[in-house]
Amino acid sequence: MPSTFFGLNTAYLGLTAANASLNTTANNISNAQTEGYSRQHTVQQASDAIRVFAQYGCAGAGVETLAIERYRDEFYDVKYWNNSANLGEYDAKQYYMKLIEKYFSDNDSVEGFSTIFSDMFDSLQEIKKSAGESATRTQFLSKAINLTEYFNTMQKNLQDMQKDLNEEIKTYVSQINSYASELATMNQQINVIEMSGGTANELRDRRALIIDKLSEIVSVECEEQKVVDLNNPEHETGATRYIVKIAGGQPLVDDSSYNTINVIAREEYETVNQSDVVGLYDLKWDNGNTFSLTNAEMGGKLRGLIDLRDGNNGEYFHGKATGIGKATINGETRSTVTITVDDEYLTDLNKITLPENGKIKVGGREILFDQWTFNCEVNQKTGKTVYSYTFVMSDRNEDVSLTGLQGKEASVGNKIGYQGIPYYQEQMNEWVRCFAQAVNGIITQDGSIDNYGNAATKLLLADKITDDTQWHFDGYPAMTGIVNGQEVPISYKISCKDDTYYWLTASSFNISKSIRDDVNLLATRSGQVGDDSDESKYDIVDQLLDLEKSKEKMSFRGASAGEFLQCILSDIALNTQNADTFSKCYTTIGKSVENQRLSVSGVDADEEAVSLVKYQNAYTLASKMIQTLTEVYDRLILQTGV
Repeated sequence: MPSTFFGLNTAYLGLTAANASLNTTANNISNAQTEGYSRQHTVQQASDAIRVFAQYGCAGAGVETLAIERYRDEFYDVKYWNNSANLGEYDAKQYYMKLIEKYFSDNDSVEGFSTIFSDMFDSLQEIKKSAGESATRTQFLSKAINLTEYFNTMQKNLQDMQKDLNEEIKTYVSQINSYASELATMNQQINVIEMSGGTANELRDRRALIIDKLSEIVSVECEEQKVVDLNNPEHETGATRYIVKIAGGQPLVDDSSYNTINVIAREEYETVNQSDVVGLYDLKWDNGNTFSLTNAEMGGKLRGLIDLRDGNNGEYFHGKATGIGKATINGETRSTVTITVDDEYLTDLNKITLPENGKIKVGGREILFDQWTFNCEVNQKTGKTVYSYTFVMSDRNEDVSLTGLQGKEASVGNKIGYQGIPYYQEQMNEWVRCFAQAVNGIITQDGSIDNYGNAATKLLLADKITDDTQWHFDGYPAMTGIVNGQEVPISYKISCKDDTYYWLTASSFNISKSIRDDVNLLATRSGQVGDDSDESKYDIVDQLLDLEKSKEKMSFRGASAGEFLQCILSDIALNTQNADTFSKCYTTIGKSVENQRLSVSGVDADEEAVSLVKYQNAYTLASKMIQTLTEVYDRLILQTGV
């Protein structure tokens, strides 16, 4: 039979179980508003029954409180983290695309491209009325300066935004490193507690909260594995191995060890795009491995910021190495590699975004180059044209051997299929090059003369960065020739060092300094050199006026010169709308997933109030049981003398 005091022990166990449940309820109520807290509950089971060798066989031995555990569903955690990464990406894109849209706006409060462009052509009409007067020419030049300053300002705004994006990337990388350190420390602390038989509920909640915040920055994958005693696989060690991977499976944390990401500023000679600001950051793991900026599974704000900073709409330099050679540069022999290209945007120098010097990757090997030459080779028999670029390797390379690179794929930068800042910079550069070529071609056509009767000079030029002079675009070779009595395309080469429209960008766009100093150098008519008698003639002005709307004189993306803003704004509006739509969509999904998570792990005040009453009653009844048994033992021992 059981001990005389068996019932008292059973009641005591009930009392302690109720007390543990009350304390857990109190903890839940206290943390009802704590971010990341998961509701906890006591895990209880009936104690093993005792064999009493009586007719009823076994007697219940009360209750055991095994653990205090938290309510948590990993399925909802994963859904939340995945959605959070998507939301972070489109939140970043939404903010910056609206800012870009604001930059390009043209309305009653902001004088944008369309207004400035129209004003310039209106001033041309005034020249037509009084072609020989300096006042009308001065007014036109003033409007033309407004146009060049518009593009200068737009380029500066975009470059400033690129700098901001760059610094924001650095900030988020620092946060990732900080979270990695915290996670590794928490993993260690959790194992210390749980290997001792406890359950580190609060630490697990804090760890999950860090993962929540990390998932806003970059996509996250988490895995928890039980640590097995190899000598006794059935033995529960209590230890776990918690692994965190980011950006498509790149390891960040493995139990108590972690990796950090370093930001490395590109040198001036390592820029990827011609109009990029100097010092954009590349990312590398502390073990030397490259952190891929083009990883499609990166996600989070980091993905959004990199797309905006580096997005080129998939138009980047790439081709195949088809020639290895040597070149003499300033009396020094340098290695060269020739890359054959096929894409249309790489065969049009108005669209080229290659920097003067930079870094090219050939066959997986990164090599610095100092300059390049564009080659157009026309086969007069077949009519086939082959386009290629010959890169001159830099003496900054430690090893310039190009052995084995023949036939290998080559690229400068990476393909990023988003219309980010490099894309809009390229669009502006292309427009100003095409427009300047069209204007200068009309003004300097055969027979065009200025007010002094001298041969006309170009109006739209590019400022040099190194000094106060300007590029005049006189370095183009002949691109056509006479073959069998017909004018046909011929082979030619153009170096990035030549005086060509390659140097004309939105930031260098300007009018001729000589014409600005003397408006009578602006050509408005045709005639004979030395003839300054017919200043009222304006046939050149008529041709310039046609340029505003004529697609034949200048075409940009199938539109006329004046429709530049519509082309750009259509891209911006679409990207802004997409970012806004996806941001709202993922916000709604996020709220739904969060509600689902809270339904499992959140603290409900009403539910805890019910639990409080329930456990209070259990505690009271257990107390009464002890009181009753105390009275029984008092009668049994003191009054009956047993």
